[in-house]
Amino acid sequence: MTTQSLPVRTDTPARTPEPTTGRGGRRRLLRMRAGRQHHAGPLAYVLLAVMAILSIFPLYWTMVAASTDNTRVSQTPPPFLPGPNLFSNLARAWDEAAMGKAMINSLIVAGVIALSTVMFATLAGFAFAKLRFKGRNILLMLVIGTMMVPPQLGVVPLFMLMSELGWSQQLPAVIFPTLVSAVGVFFMRQYLSEALPDELVEAGRVDGAHSLRIFWSIVLPVARPAMAVLFMITFVHAWNDFFWPFVVLDMTNPTVPVALTQLSAGYVRDQSLIMAGALLGTLPLLAMFIVFGRQIVSGIMAGAVKG
Repeated sequence: MTTQSLPVRTDTPARTPEPTTGRGGRRRLLRMRAGRQHHAGPLAYVLLAVMAILSIFPLYWTMVAASTDNTRVSQTPPPFLPGPNLFSNLARAWDEAAMGKAMINSLIVAGVIALSTVMFATLAGFAFAKLRFKGRNILLMLVIGTMMVPPQLGVVPLFMLMSELGWSQQLPAVIFPTLVSAVGVFFMRQYLSEALPDELVEAGRVDGAHSLRIFWSIVLPVARPAMAVLFMITFVHAWNDFFWPFVVLDMTNPTVPVALTQLSAGYVRDQSLIMAGALLGTLPLLAMFIVFGRQIVSGIMAGAVKG
């Protein structure tokens, strides 16, 4: 029995490269460029070093001023090296401004406000981005419109409301008016509009999941990077907020910015003592950035690589 070999075609046309025009071609070009490794030049490192020095210098100057006495700080030129009085000034600021209670109050206020803002803003952002209901655009415009109203205009009626509720001089008076922000809602709406495909939401609908189930199982994993960024921004803003806590709280139950006003209440201001108090109020924020900074940056990068 003989076998016959099949003829081999030698006229196979050469494979032409895929066109790079159109939406698909642009995506392929972007993927190819994203896979390349770009090396920074010397100028980039110089600019980064200058920006790092400019960013760190205010904190360094605060530490220098907090480690000297008031006479040395007021001299010309001012000192640029730390002095020997850092720990003594920190201890004085801790005692005179009741910083222990103030830090606990600020931690409660900033933590509750940040958590509630992240949750409510993510819920509202998902509704405005992916749900279809009557009046959606009008409600979104009203939310954005509240960003144009100066917060000082609502101080008097808000203070009267807090007094009627019996919350004057208490932490709920600081927490409840800022449980959610229009900036957070708009931020999460913009992020989910781009990062959350409509197909994922429709697939959840097809599987019989209701809106809360879709939010918990689909939206939250996608929105995690943006939620981390919003949490950090809201926490820092609530920690540093001075105006409204100063209006509604007193010195017996202060937050950190309100407590720091006690250090400048004398006839002659002790600048080194004020700087020591400011340094104490900044240390918790620095500790939080050091502990959670890597996770937040990795979450942001993961969200940027997706899709």
